[in-house]
Amino acid sequence: MVRATGIADGVRSILARVNSIAPYGAWDSPITAEMAAAASGAPHWTDFVERVIVWAQSLTSEGGRVTLLRETSSGVEEFLPAPYNARNRVHEYGGRPWVAVGDAFVFTNWDDQRLYLRRSDGSIAQLTPEPETPQGVRYADLTAGPGGVVWAVRETITGPKPTDVVRDHVAITLDGDTRVLGASHHFLTAPKPSPDGRRVAWLGWDHPDMPWDTAQLCVAEVGADGAFAEHSVLSGGHGVGSGGHDVAVCQVEWESDETLLALVDPDGWWNLFRIGLDGTSVNLAPIAEELGGPLWQLGYRWFQPLGDGRHAVLRSGRLAVLDERDGSIADVDVAADLPAWSATLTTCDGLVAGVAAGPRTQPTVVAVDPALGTVREVSEPRGEQAPAGYLPVPTERRFAGKDGVEIPAYVYPPANPDFAAPDGELPPYVVHVHGGPTGAVSPALSMQLAYFTSRGIGIVAVNYGGSTGYGRRFRERLREQWGVVDVADCAAVAEALAAEGTADPQRLAIRGGSAGGYTGAASATMTTTYAAATIMFPVIDMLTFASGETHDFEARYLDSLVGPLPEHRQRYVDRSPITHVSSLGCPVLLLQGAEDEICPPAQAESFVEPLAGSGIPHAYQCFDGEQHGFRRAETIIASLEAELSFYGQTLGFDPPGVPTLPLRR
Repeated sequence: MVRATGIADGVRSILARVNSIAPYGAWDSPITAEMAAAASGAPHWTDFVERVIVWAQSLTSEGGRVTLLRETSSGVEEFLPAPYNARNRVHEYGGRPWVAVGDAFVFTNWDDQRLYLRRSDGSIAQLTPEPETPQGVRYADLTAGPGGVVWAVRETITGPKPTDVVRDHVAITLDGDTRVLGASHHFLTAPKPSPDGRRVAWLGWDHPDMPWDTAQLCVAEVGADGAFAEHSVLSGGHGVGSGGHDVAVCQVEWESDETLLALVDPDGWWNLFRIGLDGTSVNLAPIAEELGGPLWQLGYRWFQPLGDGRHAVLRSGRLAVLDERDGSIADVDVAADLPAWSATLTTCDGLVAGVAAGPRTQPTVVAVDPALGTVREVSEPRGEQAPAGYLPVPTERRFAGKDGVEIPAYVYPPANPDFAAPDGELPPYVVHVHGGPTGAVSPALSMQLAYFTSRGIGIVAVNYGGSTGYGRRFRERLREQWGVVDVADCAAVAEALAAEGTADPQRLAIRGGSAGGYTGAASATMTTTYAAATIMFPVIDMLTFASGETHDFEARYLDSLVGPLPEHRQRYVDRSPITHVSSLGCPVLLLQGAEDEICPPAQAESFVEPLAGSGIPHAYQCFDGEQHGFRRAETIIASLEAELSFYGQTLGFDPPGVPTLPLRR
């Protein structure tokens, strides 16, 4: 009887919790900032090494250090100890940081950017010399070359300006000898040897192009002395696509001594082509969908061969199998709950391994057997796992844009089984703007977004014009229109949610980092849609950004996003948030990394300084030890709590359990 009474009391307690009434934004949630921070370090750079799955893993608990892990018969083993940090600064976004050579591993180390050798006995030795300029020589896209050497892209700093950089292909022996192999373009991917070792292939592009605009597939013979002969271009270039558009190659692999497989977009979509050394080119499965993506980091893999004319591909981010025998592309059903895959595929004996995620699964290393229909989680969960009921399941929707083009977006409504809002109250909604702007959002679980939705704040993540995954035409909606199309698309989605009664029209906010920070700042100064804006490591002054303040990789990015200088100088002025600070229409929170070389603190600070005494509530936090994007657990925790407090003060609710962020006026 006592037991029955206890059960009844427990049921009543649960019902009471479920029926708790509190304003949106003021809900208690088990998803803490600490949980969100622990889950923020995603795995990357997977590969098979003698049938063993190996990958890199960022550890927010160790300041964002990137370690190396591998699957064993008893679980997961870390085999790169602290303080080693397998990360590099090539293009500032980095690239593939490790490669296996025999029974050893070669990796790049963040602190000094040198190459290191981890031997089979676990000992670690320096492989390349200390550069004269600290971190002045960097390596990325490490590849196993013939004869037990490592091939890589080497980036050398030659002067004080961010654009004082040269790059070349180099070969490094396990004794530390380095040899220059050649260079074709200002930007390069690492060379890949043909099966017979007689030729190499790589991708290259030059300013002002970005690799998703125009990147060329280069092939060269390897001389008797190991150096590369003059290269030829087999694919990619200006005006060579259907209708005269530019063509970009985003990945290449050798298929045989005479043929290559490459992702190319001559028809406006990255499809898989077989390209012969004689210049022949055949689309293996024509489809109006993306099988590739933007080459933000050197070493991405969107496809890998499976054998017998079958290839593992990422079809709009989903794992699929392309069968060239009948030209079909079929999604792998077993991975249906994992619709968001990273471009780090690897295959071995019919297995596919990579990093996959879903609405209730954070990015995880998995192994899939397409033939047997099995999937195995390889990596271990990061941090404490939240109950499923608190995780938002997004709805993929399309909204009408002002130019008649549909705007894709993922809508994350508030989700918390313990709470309901008072009758008649509409939730605040935050527009989440991805970076790039040549990037995209996917339906992958983000514990940082769940931190807000579980407290009663809706999120809508927008793939505005310029986003990838929808073909070149959609991507080029942003050509010379940055600050126009992105701002309008985000506002159209937010206003549509308000008009249909999903969101409170008086409590719309916007948040974003990097290019998303620019869109947030532009939206806050050039529209009246939002009641608050969180602006993270942003572009604020387009002119200084494009005139030597940013790094070499993106130094000419604005040529395509805004227009070439100097002829379009006024356009840069007109679209820069710094020009319109006096028109700021809502409170702002700015978050910045002190060591950011991509969007330096000077950008954010130029926006904050004029706000002193303006009467507009604002706050600025700059975090030591952080670069572009936050990697340290303590930073992620502090920034999430600051953002929640900021929304509470500006959108009209009292979030429990977080320190109050001081706002200046």
